[in-house]
Amino acid sequence: MSTKELLYQFVCIEGNIGSGKTSLVEKLSTDYGGRILLEEFEDNPFLPLFYNDPERYAFTVELFFMTERYKQMQNHMSNQDLFNRYLFTDFSFIKTLLFARKNLQKEEYKLFQMLFSVLNKSFPTPDLMVFLHRDTEHLINNIRERNRSYELSITQEYLKTIQDSYFEYLRNITSFPVLILDIKDLDFVSNATHYETIKFLISKQYNPGVHRISLSV
Repeated sequence: MSTKELLYQFVCIEGNIGSGKTSLVEKLSTDYGGRILLEEFEDNPFLPLFYNDPERYAFTVELFFMTERYKQMQNHMSNQDLFNRYLFTDFSFIKTLLFARKNLQKEEYKLFQMLFSVLNKSFPTPDLMVFLHRDTEHLINNIRERNRSYELSITQEYLKTIQDSYFEYLRNITSFPVLILDIKDLDFVSNATHYETIKFLISKQYNPGVHRISLSV
């Protein structure tokens, strides 16, 4: 299948932990020649501590994530390549607030939300957000396969809370198109047919609001 021009210049790939966001961004960037902005989550020194003791380290880990995402996006905006049409990213800044909502205590979240609101005013919304949805069993399998030591304690229950937080946010979006892809056990990294199907769906035009498509092998 040939690669035609995309209708969207800024494409954000979102999804739960282990859904395949980064892999899809890298493949799309290779095909379309676009720039990529990948979340540098492995640099968070508090992440292993958080997974072992969430209540104690939640605010610290979320604050670190927010400041790092902010710096990444600010650096990108100040160094834009005018000759490179597309931007693909594997995170949105709103992700900061969605994870914090589930991980922080009430008073911590109120403070965090105030900080987020100030920083969020700096960033544009994507032209298209693609949300990769897999059930928690498949997510756990993917997490185990990539074998990052600090992720091995993640549970299906935790992934479910993150999933619910995303869907609560996504269903209220009306200002730009959101494409939710139920990809189940599709392997778009190794299977070219699976990847081309996803790429074709991303190339279509969508009205603002939520669009959900279920795919299966």
